[in-house]
Amino acid sequence: MRKALLALAVFLGGYLVFRAVAEPFVIDVFDPASYADDWGGPSLAGVLLVHCGPGVVSAVLLWRGATRGRRRSQPEVHAQGGVEVGEERGGEAAHPAADAGGGQ
Repeated sequence: MRKALLALAVFLGGYLVFRAVAEPFVIDVFDPASYADDWGGPSLAGVLLVHCGPGVVSAVLLWRGATRGRRRSQPEVHAQGGVEVGEERGGEAAHPAADAGGGQ
């Protein structure tokens, strides 16, 4: 059920993004009569906000969802070259505080 809802959300988001990209090419932006009766009309800014705004929001949410899923699937990389803190690397302690005793 969760995968079906996710697929539906991605499909709807893709439709809204496609509609947002196509809208400026569908209307004649130089002829106010072509968009005066559309939702958001009679101003061009209102028409573009109503027709392109949901697509912009959908694109951001789809991008965020895609990058969030990718971050979860990547293995964790440790800050010290992949070596766990406290492990030995080449005979020296990997953590700088481990050698804080002043061994000269």
